[in-house]
Amino acid sequence: MAKTIVVKQIGSPIRRPAVQRATLVGLGLNKMHRTRELEDTPSVRGMVNSIPHLVTIIEERG
Repeated sequence: MAKTIVVKQIGSPIRRPAVQRATLVGLGLNKMHRTRELEDTPSVRGMVNSIPHLVTIIEERG
């Protein structure tokens, strides 16, 4: 089974640059306090690390 991470959106995309909003959409998040379980890949980790003020990793599975 592949490793996964649970990501939660903790910040609002309002008044953020378009690149940061697009990163949120790429992660499958668009509203506050939503969570998404994603595969733990370098590309997903890079997206999460590029917007640490908007998302947090809740849990690592696998």
